Amino acid sequence: MTCDVLFTVEAWAEPGLLPRLLQPFAKRDLTPDHMLARREGEMLRVELGMAAMPAEMVHLIAGNLGQVVGVMSVTESRREALRQAA
Repeated sequence: MTCDVLFTVEAWAEPGLLPRLLQPFAKRDLTPDHMLARREGEMLRVELGMAAMPAEMVHLIAGNLGQVVGVMSVTESRREALRQAA
């Protein structure tokens, strides 16, 4: 089963943060479909979205994002999508 996922990360705006946020995806051979980063004062709000992410990977990615240095919070929203194999 796959699902559409949007991770929202609140972190301190510091150099090197954005590549560190992509690492949990890269080490699982996944590429986010979109990434949006917006600075809000000293904080950075980053949205990472992926359609059709393997459902078993969602909690792993969320956990890894929460362990990135400078990250204050991670929220996820997902929509389950049952996809049939052709």
